[in-house]
Amino acid sequence: MNEIKFFGRGGQGVVMASQMLGLTFFEAGMYPQCYSLFGGERRGAPVVSFLRVDTERVLLKCDIKRPTEILYFDTSLIDVEEIRSLLSPGGRILISTNEPAAAFKDLSGFDVALIDAPAIAQKLDLGHVINTAVLGAYCRFTGHFPMDHLIDAIEAMVPAKKEANREAAHQGYTDLNILGWGGLT
Repeated sequence: MNEIKFFGRGGQGVVMASQMLGLTFFEAGMYPQCYSLFGGERRGAPVVSFLRVDTERVLLKCDIKRPTEILYFDTSLIDVEEIRSLLSPGGRILISTNEPAAAFKDLSGFDVALIDAPAIAQKLDLGHVINTAVLGAYCRFTGHFPMDHLIDAIEAMVPAKKEANREAAHQGYTDLNILGWGGLT
């Protein structure tokens, strides 16, 4: 079972990202289970979302304690000690950032990849919504499913600017910087 945890802030599209990724896995023949946690519904507040995926029906109905993959939409939410206590060695971490790879050297032991999703979203006039750029990067980083499935999920779920969001996913896929360092490849 693959357990994925998303960290971000309200307005970045974190909840929608977990739902789109769930639909993408479903389209690829898997069984997803998705849920989110957030406090006051305001832009900028921390948001956490969870996605479980398996080849068989997912019957487990509890929080994800030890994710196999983590996606960070905002670097201010990264806590290296928390990552080391939660993520298995060799686990995957995808970070949306414009910082250089050296800024994440404390994450050695994990497979780490970086994507400047805000730059992609800004270039395509998507504002602060970076989810499709992050998901395009995720598609390439993990290789779990073909890009066509993600594009289909974007088409089905994105309410506006569909062309820009499809392009953001393609640019996220292309612009991904895989650092490695850890184990799963």
